[in-house]
Amino acid sequence: MSTERGAIFDRLVIFEMANNHSGDVEHGKAIIRKYAEIARRFPNFRCAIKFQYRDLPTFIHPDYKERFDLKYIKRFSETALSEEEFVAMKKCADECGLLTACTPFDEVSVDRVVKHGFDFLKIASCSFTDWPLLEKAAQAGKPVIISTAGAAAGEISQVTAFFEHRQIDFALMHCVGAYPTPDEALELNQLDYFHELYPGVPAGFSTHESPENFEAVMMAVAKGAVILERHVGLPTEKYKLNAYSSTPEQTEKWLAAAERAYAMCGVRGRRRDISAKEAADLQGLQRGVFVKNAVKAGTVLKPEELFFAIPCRAGQLRANDLSKYLELTARCDLAPGAPVMSAEMTVVNRRQEVLGIIRELGALLAKSGVPLMNRMDLELSHHYGLEKFRSCGCSIITCVNREYCKKIIALLPGQQNPTHTHKIKEETFHVLYGEMTLTLDGVKKNVSAGDLIVVERGVAHSFGSETGAVMEEISTTHQKGDSYYDDPAIKAPAERKTYMTFYADWLKDGGKSIR
Repeated sequence: MSTERGAIFDRLVIFEMANNHSGDVEHGKAIIRKYAEIARRFPNFRCAIKFQYRDLPTFIHPDYKERFDLKYIKRFSETALSEEEFVAMKKCADECGLLTACTPFDEVSVDRVVKHGFDFLKIASCSFTDWPLLEKAAQAGKPVIISTAGAAAGEISQVTAFFEHRQIDFALMHCVGAYPTPDEALELNQLDYFHELYPGVPAGFSTHESPENFEAVMMAVAKGAVILERHVGLPTEKYKLNAYSSTPEQTEKWLAAAERAYAMCGVRGRRRDISAKEAADLQGLQRGVFVKNAVKAGTVLKPEELFFAIPCRAGQLRANDLSKYLELTARCDLAPGAPVMSAEMTVVNRRQEVLGIIRELGALLAKSGVPLMNRMDLELSHHYGLEKFRSCGCSIITCVNREYCKKIIALLPGQQNPTHTHKIKEETFHVLYGEMTLTLDGVKKNVSAGDLIVVERGVAHSFGSETGAVMEEISTTHQKGDSYYDDPAIKAPAERKTYMTFYADWLKDGGKSIR
């Protein structure tokens, strides 16, 4: 479900009237007017009054219409309103500026929800898998809000798939069917469960806890509830409220708690805005970059030639600005202890270049089908500098390095690895994908997937691929500094290697997930 589709439910508050109108249409209108007045004091919420529709002639079996010894038949019969009376209350809600929602308990009532023009259709927990009713509700063309009390995990998945398949705007409501619900039974972690299992589906909280509990709604907001529903009423000498319905005064405190929670939680789905004051305060504590010794113009600054301290001047590079991808070249002479100012440096940032290489590597590995670990230590060997990596170098993933060693070596199309020897380790190459050219002691050999080549100690060797290749290197323990190159122009190990650790999802879909 897209953000645009789910936005209709954002910060929606539902005042559930249920049967608290007590079968008295004027009392129902009084409830509506009172809660519309409350809603106007909370403009950050979109408030709806909710009715319940039952077509009693069909909802109750003919043989049981007079069985007032059955609790629900007695309650529904004694508080029944005519269609005209419900329409009058709906009109009152519209005039008061409230949104309207309605829970139909039968197919006839669904038609009335549509006919009367409600904004939202609600499915009660008891109807969660009432498939004839759900089929009818799906045809109503209304956004659907679904309570989940008593539903099993598999049932929730079925109903979610049912509405997603029909491309209907819907939301799931965490709900516990205990009236009232004790604190220890609120199960607010179910909101996390919904978010994890059904990403993109809006989730809300339909509450039945004590009306004096204002902490639960704050916790629900913190767990990402976008819809809040509460049973409400208007107590009088004639009409009393049940133990889980809120008075107007309790509802105001409940909404104030929810509003405070939303304010405390802040933005959702993106990084928060950083104020200028916060940024300035933090920068005042960040260390500036200084040179240890005198530096001549044109010198590339190495990490060991720098130190970091406060205060950091305006325009000075900070320790936070540095990375292994950043190359600094002095444009003027610097005295010992001088600050490294951005305006006095030529700055080259190779980060985007490295990420571009990773994307190409991801595409090659995905095409090869070679299975990889989830967490990987990757080494980019760029013998003549990162800018020449695509022509000379290779990518190495270290799988294990103990008394034995295993690596995955990947060559991008057109990439060559220059001639070198090892004095300590002996290695065997097993080509897993593609075609390569391998040179051993000056003898060139074409190899392809499945070929096995042993490289003994002291044997000069090089390899490359015109089309891209992946091979497995199996060897004795790898020791740093045990690679000796024929070309003295090849950089020292610290300058010709870029190390990183990352997870396999970086390489999924050809590296498209990299940002």
